[in-house]
Amino acid sequence: MLSTRFTRAFGVEHPIVQGGMMWVGRAELVAAVANSGALGFITALTQPTPEDLVKEVQRCRSLTDKPFGVNLTILPSINPPPYAEYRQAIVESGVKIVETAGFNPADHLPFFKDAGIQVIHKCTSVRHAIKAERIGVDAVSIDGFECAGHPGEDDVPALILIPAAVNHLTIPVVASGGIADARGLVAALALGADGVNMGTRFMCTAESPVAQQVKEQIVANTERDTELIFRSLRNTARVARNEVSREVVAKEKEGCDFTEIAHLVAGARGRKVFEDGDLDAGIWTTGQCQGLINDIPTVDELVSRMVSEAEALISRRLAEMVAEPVGAGVPR
Repeated sequence: MLSTRFTRAFGVEHPIVQGGMMWVGRAELVAAVANSGALGFITALTQPTPEDLVKEVQRCRSLTDKPFGVNLTILPSINPPPYAEYRQAIVESGVKIVETAGFNPADHLPFFKDAGIQVIHKCTSVRHAIKAERIGVDAVSIDGFECAGHPGEDDVPALILIPAAVNHLTIPVVASGGIADARGLVAALALGADGVNMGTRFMCTAESPVAQQVKEQIVANTERDTELIFRSLRNTARVARNEVSREVVAKEKEGCDFTEIAHLVAGARGRKVFEDGDLDAGIWTTGQCQGLINDIPTVDELVSRMVSEAEALISRRLAEMVAEPVGAGVPR
């Protein structure tokens, strides 16, 4: 068993997290993650109203008796959702772990802390991670440039970002971006992280509530089949390469403003991809780690495989490399 500061602090068996994903972080997936011994997050804003979020938490509790959390992502929006009402729904639902992402969560922290809720904040830079620790979060999830969704504007890959964050923080660090298997888990632990966060890999599981066509496309895709949109707007997002994302990138190269692409990137169109399986209906998020994904297992199969293979890597392959005498096998 891989016991880390993260597993001990958050009361889970394995140092593996399924972070919040819009339209994906629903009860059936989160409960499967919890039952596997990992930590899953319901995505608050996937639910139409705060009242629906409370019901989704209750539905998840009917499927698992193990710890799970709720993600609250705070991002620029044409019509901002009622964040305070979603926050109150989280508190009233009795959830004890929250993942925040996007903007600084300082305005929400006092409410969560007063309710005895632990907060993991997702960051894309060391400077933001340091600030998150300073304002009182319990752990940081650090997102490398390889990730799906918003990687920030610094373009620092996980191999650099993870140890750089660890060098500056005293709270647990969860590595995110580019991780899809045991090798990524072991590498993250070697870099100083206390656990890993996976989005794309959990999206491509049997319990994931997205259309089968999406899962099969992730398996078929390589690490090169993503696009970076909104670069010209300083709000970069990594999404799957399809007709819509290519059009967005082309328009940005021509010097468009947001109003000229708003109809292409509307959230309702991305939701249609996940629900109907129409892969060119809109933009949809996926990370470069899709190039490492070759199957659609159950969540339990995925987590069990990752943990067992990680333990084997640590106790056998790496241990054997360390134990091998210098110059062994070299003729004198």
